[in-house]
Amino acid sequence: MAAGPAVSPMAVPLPHLPPLAGVRLAAGEAGIRYRGRTDLVLIELAAGSGVAGVFTRNRCPGAPVDWCRAALPAGRARALVVNAGNANVFTGRAGAAATRATAQAASALVGCPPRQVFVASTGVIGEVLAHAKLTAALPGLHAALADDGWERAARGIMTTDTFPKAATRTARIGEATVRITGIAKGSGMIAPDMATMLCFVFTDARIPPAVLQRALARGVEASFNRTTVDSDTSTSDTVLLFATGQARHARVPAEGGPMLREWTRALSDLLLDLALQVVRDGEGAQKLVRIDVSGAVSARSAKRIAMAVANSPLVKTAIAGEDANWGRIVMAVGKAGEPADRDRLSVAVGGVWMAREGGVVAGYDEAPVVAHMRGREVNIAVDLGLGAGRASAWTCDLTHGYIDINGSYRS
Repeated sequence: MAAGPAVSPMAVPLPHLPPLAGVRLAAGEAGIRYRGRTDLVLIELAAGSGVAGVFTRNRCPGAPVDWCRAALPAGRARALVVNAGNANVFTGRAGAAATRATAQAASALVGCPPRQVFVASTGVIGEVLAHAKLTAALPGLHAALADDGWERAARGIMTTDTFPKAATRTARIGEATVRITGIAKGSGMIAPDMATMLCFVFTDARIPPAVLQRALARGVEASFNRTTVDSDTSTSDTVLLFATGQARHARVPAEGGPMLREWTRALSDLLLDLALQVVRDGEGAQKLVRIDVSGAVSARSAKRIAMAVANSPLVKTAIAGEDANWGRIVMAVGKAGEPADRDRLSVAVGGVWMAREGGVVAGYDEAPVVAHMRGREVNIAVDLGLGAGRASAWTCDLTHGYIDINGSYRS
């Protein structure tokens, strides 16, 4: 197998991932597309586990997304199957049949209805998934299930990723300590809009599915929905949150309430951690970029402006070239279609205000800005001077490496 791309210079080391009660994992090589690497993951969950999910808004979703959307309202999950290398998208009836066969095979192994098996796929679009290879590999994975299989699972869902992505947190619910652990994959085709490429989060808490759903939706909105690599929303974007209910804590009321405050904060923090790991692994990326917008007419307007800056190829290439061209930021603000006043606009990079209220700052010295842009993390601030709306977004620079990776993706 040919060597993959070099590990991102912004890679985050995999943290220690202790067992999480009610979760067993296994990963193996099914030969779906890759050779000499894991490409199939099976995760078994304790009986009675709850589930929540958010999915792509792309109007051409993959068959696994359709399957998960249909299964989600029941709120119960016993297993998760994920394959890498083939997205099972734009494959018509064959794609739906492959997903159904996968769920049926896994359900027979773990002993549950097929609709309690969630399925996700990532990889090339438009090629029929050879699900016979997948289902043939599942019995071996089932026999290998273990509570310490987190790293292999994180690696098994990768495609063009250069490092596995995982995070874990603990929180208190009443007098009990519970754990939240998640894995994610993503490197390109990242402009999530209700999810990322693939992200799977697990907690041993006992939380009703409706409460899980609300917490996940809020957490995703403040994390994955504020990140972008290339402005392209995948056809496979999926974030699933599973609650195994194995921790012993006071009963969580149907409305959630104050007793979940610490757990909800931990979940949101974990989701942002995973989302930023995806941006750090943006295809060809060398720099992580944060855009903070303030003074907008509303928080929604601020978010749209921040994402317009984050998605601008001209801004991203200027950052790659370490060019302190603040005019490109002004351009991106103006094209967002949100209220903006040229004569009130202020722009800063690295904490240095370059333009204030529509003009260049008197005596502006570009040297510290250029020095800041030579680092791995670049901070951009925009103040519109119109109101109290504020928001943040994260992106990466755009280098020739992105072209190299995507120009040869299928070869």
